[in-house]
Amino acid sequence: MNRIFDNTEIAFSLKSDSELERAYFLFKMISIEPLVRIGTAATNFAIKAHLPIEGLIRSTVFDHFCGGVNEEDCLPVIDKMYQKGVSSVLDYSVEAKENENEFDAAMEKVLKIIDFAKALDAIPFAVFKPTGFGRFYLFEKLGRGEALNADEQEEWNNVVNRFDTVCKKGKENDVAVLIDAEESWMQDETDNLVTAMMKKYNQEKPIVFNTLQMYRHDRLAFLKDQHNDAKVGKYHLGYKLVRGAYLENENERAEEKGYKSPICKNKAETDANFNAAVKYMLDNLDCMSLFAGTHNEESSYLLMQLMNEKGIVNNDERVWFGQLYGMSDHISFNLANKGYNVAKYIPFGPVKDVMPYLIRRAEENTSIAGQTGRELALLSKEKKRRKLL
Repeated sequence: MNRIFDNTEIAFSLKSDSELERAYFLFKMISIEPLVRIGTAATNFAIKAHLPIEGLIRSTVFDHFCGGVNEEDCLPVIDKMYQKGVSSVLDYSVEAKENENEFDAAMEKVLKIIDFAKALDAIPFAVFKPTGFGRFYLFEKLGRGEALNADEQEEWNNVVNRFDTVCKKGKENDVAVLIDAEESWMQDETDNLVTAMMKKYNQEKPIVFNTLQMYRHDRLAFLKDQHNDAKVGKYHLGYKLVRGAYLENENERAEEKGYKSPICKNKAETDANFNAAVKYMLDNLDCMSLFAGTHNEESSYLLMQLMNEKGIVNNDERVWFGQLYGMSDHISFNLANKGYNVAKYIPFGPVKDVMPYLIRRAEENTSIAGQTGRELALLSKEKKRRKLL
């Protein structure tokens, strides 16, 4: 397989010299763990104290990892990337909301994104997070098999209605809907709800996509069980495959409560699990669609190789690659240059509301071995190519 991800000219073709310098500076800062910890604490304090730092955040870390403060604000980024063949998934990244009005507002945002997607070829998917539509506690309580009281049941009915409203609009407008994953102790109820939406709206083709976090050792078996159910029920499956985002939370909770961790023993086992799911889905594309959400070069090469071996054309609508905006441009833009379907998740929202997302991005980049180093090496290579060093 041709190793295409080292081509920095294609990877950073949209970045001006100043944007390239800013990216290098940001990843250099993120690579220093104590600095990330201090910066996180200082930023949280400044926001809570209402200090005027939004302009600084906006011009640095926010503009690198986010598309804007609202949908319209993201349009220049969307248009620019689409000129290079990279599509966008607008992700309203406001977190930790707790009341019904906020959940309704989040749903309205997703409905508006579906309208955007219908009008723009550059936006092939809508996306939402289950706990953006309802309290974490409800998912957790149902996951434990406990009955809800009357007020909680009314709340849960609202959650189900929000899911259904969005999936129905996705179906009516032929816009696929990606539903993100959560921690394992509330994921069971999410899975039940998303599967119900698949049965209802995926009769002709995948509209509703669930997310499988493949650092969980039970997800491949879950995928196979879902496939068996779908064959019986005669509906299609859509899955976004990711490695997973809650490693420390999962292991800490398992140890604290004395149960076996749902997480694979090590990264090699997670990688094998992810790749096995990719292979399984490609073997069953007659009734499945795959969105491979990965920043891992080897998994991306494997998917390319398998598609080639199976005679699946690069732009087959049932296979997508996905990365986060502001990261892994060497994967996204080089894949798009070869005609593959690629979409970048573009977070957006008010600066102070998106800060939890941005802090998590910084912490994840610090903790993922090799991720930040790889970004820096590629940015440095492009700086040398442009003679900026």
